Amino acid sequence: MTAYPLTSLVTLLTVLLMFVTSVIVGKARVKYEIMAPATSGHEMFDRAYRVQMNTLEAAAMMLPSLWIYAIFNGETGAFAMGVIWLVGRAWYARAYLMNPVRRGPGFGIAFVALAGLWFGALVGLALRGVSLF
Repeated sequence: MTAYPLTSLVTLLTVLLMFVTSVIVGKARVKYEIMAPATSGHEMFDRAYRVQMNTLEAAAMMLPSLWIYAIFNGETGAFAMGVIWLVGRAWYARAYLMNPVRRGPGFGIAFVALAGLWFGALVGLALRGVSLF
């Protein structure tokens, strides 16, 4: 059995990030009296909600790329790019909640890490003779 402890750690930290963003939304929902199923109503709630949704959307792309990269290229690089992605997403979330105009650097860091994971996964597949077309 092949173990992937570093890739597993990044996965668990990603789940933690998703959980934290959901808690932030829940607290904002109570604080700004935004009753479900409403998804807007106060700017600060709207920011928290967008951070959560953007994080979920980004994680849905990052996690498969992370695992495919780890399987075909080794988990050291996957771990490094996964941690960079997490740092970028945490920076993005904090910046967006404080001032959405400042979210760009965090987004950029996470995007570059995601692109590295995705392209690395694709190359890893191709180098192992997996027919892509």
